[in-house]
Amino acid sequence: MNATEVTGPARLGKRTKQLVKRLRPGDVAVIDHLDLDRVSAEELIASGVRVVVNVAASQSGRYPNPGPLTLVRGGVRLVDAPGAALFDVLSDGEEVSVRGGTVFRAGSPVAEGRLVGELELQTALAEQQARVTDALAAFAENTMRYLRDEGHLLAGSIDFPPLATRFRDRHALVIARGPGFKEDLRIVRPYIRDFRPVLVAVDGGADALIEAGYTPDVIVGDMDSVSDGALRASREILVHAYADGRAPGSARLDALGLRYTVVPAPGISEDLALLLAFEKGAELIVAVGTHLNLIEFLERNRQGMSSTFVTRLKVGEVLVDAKGVSRLVSSRAGLGPLIAFAVAGLGLIVVAIAVSPGLRHLIELAFVRLRDVLGIG
Repeated sequence: MNATEVTGPARLGKRTKQLVKRLRPGDVAVIDHLDLDRVSAEELIASGVRVVVNVAASQSGRYPNPGPLTLVRGGVRLVDAPGAALFDVLSDGEEVSVRGGTVFRAGSPVAEGRLVGELELQTALAEQQARVTDALAAFAENTMRYLRDEGHLLAGSIDFPPLATRFRDRHALVIARGPGFKEDLRIVRPYIRDFRPVLVAVDGGADALIEAGYTPDVIVGDMDSVSDGALRASREILVHAYADGRAPGSARLDALGLRYTVVPAPGISEDLALLLAFEKGAELIVAVGTHLNLIEFLERNRQGMSSTFVTRLKVGEVLVDAKGVSRLVSSRAGLGPLIAFAVAGLGLIVVAIAVSPGLRHLIELAFVRLRDVLGIG
């Protein structure tokens, strides 16, 4: 283990997705994040922090979680200190030093943790992958239970309000804060330029759109991970409420003096965003950063995926993934690959003729007939 001391200002945040917005290179991030997910790991790396101290278990073993390994491979030192009272004894911005797994303030230790290494994380991940069947069984059981309880609500039409944004016969791009969402957004820049789709952001996806130079047409979500600036920039806001009508996110918007509409619906906000585009008549829906597999749902601490299952069944005929769109609209291929493909095909024909006496004889007969028809001696 590398015991080199690292010193920097401590930045404390119990919600990692909020903390990353104010991290700066050289900071020591202090988090409380059980099962650190890949998206948070990617954002911590991008922030430039040198050390992350987690007062929860970064990898609990509940499911194959690649987040901590992603963080360490990205060059960030990870210290696990479950139960440490750092949020009680440290102030935000206070200078701390981290040596090995110990956190010091003014030369005195304030927390004893454990420096987590890449090899350890690789081994643990492999063991967890071997036990994924148990997690899958529990996940499938919960999904079926939620389908029985909520499926009829999602299968029917959600009461979406009238919007100023027009979806009918247009493409819609729905961006959520999922694994690789920023890279996916870069991939579809040519598509956005050429098709000018409606831009629908799920919570923090709005900030990614703005960072990329775009303005969200609609923000959908419970408003727990989107910045005030993004909310003010968006043209329209839909607050995702519980099925019983409770909408915790509305209090924040009231305080900001922003107009919004509450939409009660079961499931997760990214599914509500997809259903919005579908119900409003979008011709094609392009998904960026949405959750597509078991690990991604377990990373988000979801117990089932009934809403996503029903949503994908409903909108599947017009839904495509961002990575697929990038291949369709890429303008970099040019004629070179096509010419190379044609030459390769011609080469295969020549080889086939050379190694097949019957085929070679047939070609010779065809050539003789053509010569006779043309009157060539």
